[in-house]
Amino acid sequence: MPIVVLIVLKETVMKQASTPQELEIALGENLKALRLQKNLDRQTLCGQAGISENALRHLEDGNGATLKTLVRVIRALNREDWIAGIAPQVSINPLHMIHKNNPRQRARRKTNGKKEKV
Repeated sequence: MPIVVLIVLKETVMKQASTPQELEIALGENLKALRLQKNLDRQTLCGQAGISENALRHLEDGNGATLKTLVRVIRALNREDWIAGIAPQVSINPLHMIHKNNPRQRARRKTNGKKEKV
C-alpha cells in the first residue's frame, strides 16, 4: 500500500480518535509515515530537529512527548501549516466593536448601610 494512502487512512483514524491516548498514537503514526515518505531515518530527522532519538521514538509511538518536541519535528518535516491548522488566528467579532458605556475606572465606595452624600 503506498505511503500516501496510509497517511490518508491514518488521518481518518485521527478524526475518529476518542481518547487522548488514541490521538497521540494516530499523530505519531502520521509523523512516522511522513518521515518514511521523505526517506529520512530517525537519526537524520533528530539531527535536523535538534532532539534526541528517544524523544522522537516516544513521539512516534504515542508514548507522550513534549510540545517542544512536536513543534521541532513538524518544522524539520516542513509542515508548519499543521500548526496553523490547530491554532487558528483569532478574528475580531464585530459585535465587540460596538461602543458601550465607558468602562469603570474605580469601584464604588462602600457605604456600610449609610446613605452617600451627594
